[in-house]
Amino acid sequence: MTTDAAHTVAKRLPERTIERLSEYRRMLLECLRQGRTHIYSHELASMHGITAVQVRRDLMLIGFSSDTKKGYDVGVLIEFIGTILDSPDGLNVGIIGMGNLAQAVTHYFNGKRSRLRITAAFDIDPRKVDRTVAGVPCYHMDTFAQEVPRHDIRVIILTSPSSVAAGMVGPITDAGIRGVLNFTSTPLTFPDNIYVEDYDIITLLEKVAYFSKDPEPAEDSE
Repeated sequence: MTTDAAHTVAKRLPERTIERLSEYRRMLLECLRQGRTHIYSHELASMHGITAVQVRRDLMLIGFSSDTKKGYDVGVLIEFIGTILDSPDGLNVGIIGMGNLAQAVTHYFNGKRSRLRITAAFDIDPRKVDRTVAGVPCYHMDTFAQEVPRHDIRVIILTSPSSVAAGMVGPITDAGIRGVLNFTSTPLTFPDNIYVEDYDIITLLEKVAYFSKDPEPAEDSE
């Protein structure tokens, strides 16, 4: 499959399939580090708590097949998934709000993917502006419109305080950003041509806590 064809396929894929492909690649990279060269669909499925049928369906959607006797070639599958998920020339990411969460995200992510990198941060705190924070240069938010094209930033991670999050919609939109990962607890409305993923830690933790509660005591049966 050519690169152009791979990206045409990627635009047709469901969101959950894209998420699973990312999860597959992360696990396959770990398998490669452990020296494994091949893996079967049922093994990959068990690592993610899904069925082998789902794994095969996802890989069929992107046009990947395997040697049924040996399973999937780990290295080849990693590269193939990369043609679907990654931009051919790489993609630069910026962060607005360089607090503790943003610094943790930057430290954790940078270096994990060669074609996706956090290259600039933006803040208004004079203790951070015009300095390198978590390994990336931090600029004043006033320079956002100039620095985005200079760094060729296409995606923004938004970790600013919720009280000012709504005010970031305009600058992000005007700068031509194509995707936003919103870590604030404020739902934001962007134009349809900007893909937005909300990541509300409080909601997710409350969901986990709900399903982690002690079960109701069973009623005595007579």
